[in-house]
Amino acid sequence: MKTERLVIVDGIRTPFCKMGSDLAPLGADELGRIAVNALLTRTGIDPAIVDEVIFGCVAQPADAANVARVIALRAGIPKSVPAVTVHRNCASGCEAITQAQEKILAGRGSIYIVGGTESMSNVPLLFKQTTAEKFNRLARAKTFGQKLKVFATFRPKDFQPRIGLQLGLTDPVCGLNMGETAEILAREFSISRKEQDEFALQSHQRAIVAREKLAEEICPVFPNANLKIEKPIVQDNGSRENQTLEALAKLKPVFDRKTGSVTAGNSSQITDGAVALLVMSEQRATELNLTPLGVLTGYAYAGCDPSRMGLGPLFAIANAQTKTDLKIADADLIEINEAFAAQTLAVMRGALSEKFAREFLKLENPLGEILIEKLNVNGGAIALGHPVGATGARLALASLKELQRRKAKRALVTLCVGGGQGAALWLERI
Repeated sequence: MKTERLVIVDGIRTPFCKMGSDLAPLGADELGRIAVNALLTRTGIDPAIVDEVIFGCVAQPADAANVARVIALRAGIPKSVPAVTVHRNCASGCEAITQAQEKILAGRGSIYIVGGTESMSNVPLLFKQTTAEKFNRLARAKTFGQKLKVFATFRPKDFQPRIGLQLGLTDPVCGLNMGETAEILAREFSISRKEQDEFALQSHQRAIVAREKLAEEICPVFPNANLKIEKPIVQDNGSRENQTLEALAKLKPVFDRKTGSVTAGNSSQITDGAVALLVMSEQRATELNLTPLGVLTGYAYAGCDPSRMGLGPLFAIANAQTKTDLKIADADLIEINEAFAAQTLAVMRGALSEKFAREFLKLENPLGEILIEKLNVNGGAIALGHPVGATGARLALASLKELQRRKAKRALVTLCVGGGQGAALWLERI
């Protein structure tokens, strides 16, 4: 088997904007197109030599089936270049990267544009199945009398929509939404409301301090009258300069209103955005005289209890440790997607727990301490947002950029995944 490594040559992303705000007029396909166009411009790569486009997307738009293909064609990638959309919930952006690695190892190509896109503003409202059946009968009715008869069967409750976003954030196996799973972890790991709010505040503070650094990742979204974009959008809009613990403490729990501690303020923001990365085999980068940001040295995915999906990073890190012999202590930087403050803090505690290591990870020793000074140093999803299909790719790009700034060697990127999974990627600066 070939041992050709995947390198990340460069990457770029749109601003990440809160649902219903600046980027709301743009669908997932347009956000992805903007990112890919910017990547092609920044790198100067000839799109004709790209072997495939692989993009993650969770709420795939009904009017842009296989959204990766739509993005590729609209971005100017030749029609002869295939494209595929991948979906591993919150780790879809990671899946795009690792599928490219697997294709390289299989000898199926050497140059890929990968990434992720999500327009959470445009997740649709849905009709109930019973309502859809009535509309179907109405469409099939031929005479006015037949149509009137079907009309008479409609009731006000038929027009109460099912909220697509709410459905997507609820696990159909365990029956819990993602916030409810975070509440379980807060209780099981004795994580207080104050600890969660302090972690959330730190995310905002770090993102504000890092605003100039984050700008290096971002391409502007230019005004477009047809799409109702009236002014240039040049930065993320979720981080709050004036955030305080007092303000966070006033927010009411969302998922368990009586005894809960998970609020909108200590959870990831629901966000729109896209990320595009140029990746290729190490040999191909050498042939093209390109200097990559870094290399993917190992990765793993893992499954866990869907009701405790937030612990997925621990299982994935353990799997990656077995495959690579790399431990948490080997990381100069660590990116854990901040789905919820409670979830991230639970991962930090679980990594130190001998009991958890033995009972759940089947390891003799705990994974090790996740130092706060290494973790999410430029803020995380609580401040920057979590466009689910794109986040994994953002974490990879952000960690590689920061490794370059620090002249450090190695980063660990990890996410929890709705449905009870985890992803872990090891990246190194070249």
